[in-house]
Amino acid sequence: MTNLSIAIFRGVVSWGGFLVFLLFEYLRPYRPASVPKAKRLVTNVSLTIMNSAVLSFLFGAATINSALHVSANHLGVLNTFGLPFWQRVFLSVIFMDFIFYVWHLLNHKVALLWRFHRVHHSDMNMDVSTASRFHIGELALSSCIKIGLIYVIGANVVSVILFESLLGLTAQFQHSSVKMPLWFERTFWILFVPPSMHRIHHSVKILERDTNYGTILSIWDRALRTLLKNTDQEGIVIGLGPYRKPEALGLRSLLVMPFTRAVR
Repeated sequence: MTNLSIAIFRGVVSWGGFLVFLLFEYLRPYRPASVPKAKRLVTNVSLTIMNSAVLSFLFGAATINSALHVSANHLGVLNTFGLPFWQRVFLSVIFMDFIFYVWHLLNHKVALLWRFHRVHHSDMNMDVSTASRFHIGELALSSCIKIGLIYVIGANVVSVILFESLLGLTAQFQHSSVKMPLWFERTFWILFVPPSMHRIHHSVKILERDTNYGTILSIWDRALRTLLKNTDQEGIVIGLGPYRKPEALGLRSLLVMPFTRAVR
């Protein structure tokens, strides 16, 4: 696959998932929006398009070329054991998911990182567009971490593309405002992250927000005791306490938010 075909594939997966979950939100909404959905969509989608353009220019080819270089030169931990191809892919995805769990936790615990991550949590409703509502500063750091991981573990191109696709689609699902059957949520929660689990993470209550950091898998939260389940889902208020005015959360405000007063 060429860099262009990979970029097209990334775009189809990302925007295809967005449109599918957006459709389900209209057909089977979890609960009514507390702030106008259309205005939030414009803000979040505008931020997503800007971020995608910058990230593609800075890191798109660099990420794929790093994976190609690692594979060609047999670099990284997994390339030293002579493992079958799909075992390397599986282990790469699992390890990258764990590191991104740790990265997510650090974004909440380290004051400087939280300045950027609060852009994501300032959304007053949670839906599929929230999944890509991030500051470019945080995404740039995440991309650097991903490239570093590729070299450390020896992730090949298939591993990287698969991880990126799973990360994007699961983020869209867990942020979506789609009413899911209770039996499905309970079953899915055993290994993965359903909307009800991630909804707790977006609570205005700090003690609830500082839990459920899982991205693809929920097992890291279980193992490291950051899992919270027994919460009144209907009573969860989404967002951040200091940011309760929708008119003050436009695109410009989100871009400058990391450089304003530090709040929790």
